[in-house]
Amino acid sequence: MAVAAPLNVDLHCHSSFSDGVLAPEALAQRAHKQGVQVWSLTDHDELGGLAQAAKAAADQGLVFIPGVEISVSWARQTVHIVGLNIDPEHAGLVNALNELRSWRESRARDMGDKLATLGFDGCYEGALTYADNPQLLSRTHFARYMVSRGWFKTMQDVFDRYLGDGKPGNVPTRWASLEDAVNWIRAAGGMAVIAHPGRYKFDDTQFDALYEVFRDAGGQGIEVVTGSHRPDQYATYAQIAKHYGFKASRGSDFHSPDESPADLGALPPLPQGLKPVWADWV
Repeated sequence: MAVAAPLNVDLHCHSSFSDGVLAPEALAQRAHKQGVQVWSLTDHDELGGLAQAAKAAADQGLVFIPGVEISVSWARQTVHIVGLNIDPEHAGLVNALNELRSWRESRARDMGDKLATLGFDGCYEGALTYADNPQLLSRTHFARYMVSRGWFKTMQDVFDRYLGDGKPGNVPTRWASLEDAVNWIRAAGGMAVIAHPGRYKFDDTQFDALYEVFRDAGGQGIEVVTGSHRPDQYATYAQIAKHYGFKASRGSDFHSPDESPADLGALPPLPQGLKPVWADWV
């Protein structure tokens, strides 16, 4: 008896409503071209592109899962929590994200000032040319501008030297708490998922605490296969999902055809023996 091929699911990507370069409609078209069958748009602290994404997904015959990626502060680092299958019109979530975006704008202005003292003038104004809204400015927009000026060869160079956590051009900010982000997502009917855990610089004790606090708060999933993980990390996070009883997610973390390590839908399937986050949705 033939075994059905796994669904091509991509539950993490970004549009021009946050720090991606493509509009939601263009993302839906690209996802369809890449063979994606179940797709989510997960912009940073932003729900504005979801209505367009949902319509475009329907036009392309895609199953659409409304999503968001929320920035949280935990153990003095920024951690990202993806909310999947949310109600984009839930008042509590909408209001909470509005407040987060006001913090993001203030941080961006401070980052522009800090970079100017380091010899990089005009970065705030330059970053704005890559964003539709000052409240959506992120380090990615600054990095794009700094590469465009020829100061650095790649965006990763910018992060490694100036904009990464603890680097001289970065401005730490107070994001949401982990518990608040999970609560907002759950109140909006969604599932909370830790995004790309392999990116965080925690030791084993801190990671154990992160997973336990997240699970105790009501978090249910982690990304296992993601464009932000190396292929050798897939098995590691599959085992972590099993150990903590988390469901597993898959997503490219796609931002741009020229910047992203993985295209929409191009990653391998989840490892065997995991329960996908989408199991009850499609």
